[in-house]
Amino acid sequence: MLENKVVAITGASGGIGRAIADMCISKGARVAISDLTCPRDVSQNNDVKSYKCDVSHEGDIKAFIGAVERDLGPIDMFVANAGVGYGDGVNGMVAGGDNDTWEKSFQINLMQSVYASRALLPEWVKRGEGRFVVTASAAGLINQVGSASYTASKHAAVAFAESLAISHGGDGIKAHCICPQYVNTNMTKDMNIAKNGPDPFLEPGDVATALFEAMKTDRFLVLPHPKVAEYEMFRVSDRDKWIDAMTRIHDKFIRGAKGGLK
Repeated sequence: MLENKVVAITGASGGIGRAIADMCISKGARVAISDLTCPRDVSQNNDVKSYKCDVSHEGDIKAFIGAVERDLGPIDMFVANAGVGYGDGVNGMVAGGDNDTWEKSFQINLMQSVYASRALLPEWVKRGEGRFVVTASAAGLINQVGSASYTASKHAAVAFAESLAISHGGDGIKAHCICPQYVNTNMTKDMNIAKNGPDPFLEPGDVATALFEAMKTDRFLVLPHPKVAEYEMFRVSDRDKWIDAMTRIHDKFIRGAKGGLK
């Protein structure tokens, strides 16, 4: 499935992106990894090349894709993995984050997939094949308490991945959307709710394994935490009860952590 395929991954200096890169390399792929600074520790591996790419800029993504195809050949699989998460601001209000953090959330968590698809799809449609992976989040199916900008942008990322699958499945293009809960990365290391929540704290390699299993059957939704499916069903089946439950979680882990609970 991945033997001799060219895979390009954003946000791959570490964490989930690097774990997906390692998985792809182990399956025989030729891998291009990128991040805000050029990822290190790859110079001795002939199957992986590293690049600098700021995914919030369409020109950077086009340049990254062009460089990969020049150095390794036509891209077979693109993983839009780079992501950011910002809290709701110092006052804790849902719209408390400044405009810059909201704009960065959407540029990185959503628009990188739009930019990459815009560059890749014309050729993929001609070839009749291609595979696009969006690293979203369980927050894109349910909610990340304490971060409205992260939640909104990840919901948008899931919606775009679905649109890609719907619009281009008939062109032979496969899409996957990864929606884990908390994973042991730099983004979650200081999050109280991540360490004390009810579900297991996974390692990046667990997410890569879940993606590979989904690829075997071309399954769209990748849930490294299977319980997320139950939470999403709860949300859509009784929205009011779900909001009540999420409010209690918010008050325990967010408001309580700030001393706001009586």
